[in-house]
Amino acid sequence: MKVIRWLILLLVVLIIAGVVTALIWLFTNEREQHIYEFSKDFKFGAASASYQIEGGWNADGKTPNIWDTLVHTRPELIKDQSNADVGADSYHFYKEDVKALKNAGLEVYRFSISWARIVNETNVINQAGIDYYNNLIDELIKEDIEPLVTMYHWDLPQYIEDLGGFQDPILVEHFKFYANVLFKSFGDRVKRWITFNEPWIFCIDGYSSATKPPLIESPGFGEYLCGHHMLQAHAAAYKLYNDDYREQQTGEIGICLFSNFFYPDSGVSPEVAEKTQQFQLGWFTHPIFSSEGNYPKIMIDEIKDKTVDQPLSRLPIMDDEMKNSLIGAADFLALNYYTSRLVAPMTEVHGERSWQSDVGVDFIIDEKWEKAKSWWLYNVPQGLHDLLKWIKAEYNNPTVLITENGYSDDGQLDDDDRINYIKAHLAAIHRAIHQDRCKVVAYTVWSIIDNFEWMEGFTEKFGIHAVNLTSPNKERIAKKSVSFFKDLTDQRQMIF
Repeated sequence: MKVIRWLILLLVVLIIAGVVTALIWLFTNEREQHIYEFSKDFKFGAASASYQIEGGWNADGKTPNIWDTLVHTRPELIKDQSNADVGADSYHFYKEDVKALKNAGLEVYRFSISWARIVNETNVINQAGIDYYNNLIDELIKEDIEPLVTMYHWDLPQYIEDLGGFQDPILVEHFKFYANVLFKSFGDRVKRWITFNEPWIFCIDGYSSATKPPLIESPGFGEYLCGHHMLQAHAAAYKLYNDDYREQQTGEIGICLFSNFFYPDSGVSPEVAEKTQQFQLGWFTHPIFSSEGNYPKIMIDEIKDKTVDQPLSRLPIMDDEMKNSLIGAADFLALNYYTSRLVAPMTEVHGERSWQSDVGVDFIIDEKWEKAKSWWLYNVPQGLHDLLKWIKAEYNNPTVLITENGYSDDGQLDDDDRINYIKAHLAAIHRAIHQDRCKVVAYTVWSIIDNFEWMEGFTEKFGIHAVNLTSPNKERIAKKSVSFFKDLTDQRQMIF
């Protein structure tokens, strides 16, 4: 009997210990969660890009762009050999996209306009293209959704590329003409414009490494010419708006830039990470958002030092007129952030000349970072917080809109990993706003629907809605993340 009593006593002790442990675990984990509140002035939305969702590649007067040319002439370069000739077909189903935005409770739609749908090779305006975007903008406004419009999201008209594209200064006048058509046609309703999306990517991949169209391989030269002419075109569009439209239309213009945040690898000097930040984001922010203008000094010096066998630096020189035209030539910074990298001094030469060899670093992944479906995408929310602090300190706290941030997977409707990624990055934004007083005013998730992901085709999914690509009606199917956004926008808070 004594043994039995001892066994019963031991069992009771174990049960009590288990209950106490469970209560401690629950209490501890509850204490680790926080409520993040967002004011009604902070806007939530979703983003897309014309080539990735519209389809209608040759419909109603649209001419080919460089992506049309790539997928039709070199389909083997696309991972699944797909194309976006039809895809989600937003050219015919744009109202379904607006419904998807509304169902998620979103307040802003960042979309891009297809240049090749608006203007042809003889600079004749395509009225069918104007009508399409008028209908989309009007549908958004009817549903109280703000249109945030990108003028250029990687789909250069092929006829302009044939003239030299971003490597030729002729681009500037063509873009100014196109921008004028957009301001005149849509500026009465569009109050936020973005000139260019992610020049760091389209200049390096398109005109240096030849890994995206127009497949120009000119490392160490092409990317810098592309960036230089892009900046001139941006300044021309900004001046045009100031001179002819701002007073009447009362809108704003910014530029959309991609950036990682860079941390020094173990034992590496912080100066190496800072140099990399200047070469990536500073390449385009310093001419516009700094008080002195021009390219970052470290970028000018490093490239000049590595061009000793040439009479001129491979980085084009800004004259005073160009510098002055760019200083202050943005009302906000549209920032695309997905992930971060560790950096260390380069251990081997990556080609004789290139952007990366000019920076002189290798990029390293921290093994603790969670990986998404995309080979390049790791979940590093602290990087967004640190990047926002860097921008504030470097450029006197400009207004920032987070215009892309998202998570790729295989397309599952129960997309909990995506929700956790978004929550972590929204928490980072919240800390940047409330702890560091960074002026971040909006967040548009990438993307409103699953779409053609460039060289990856349809093999990875970023949307908060799936699309039934095999159906003639291309139904938009809500994922679990839609409910997350609906609750967030209804309650203006989240728990994470």
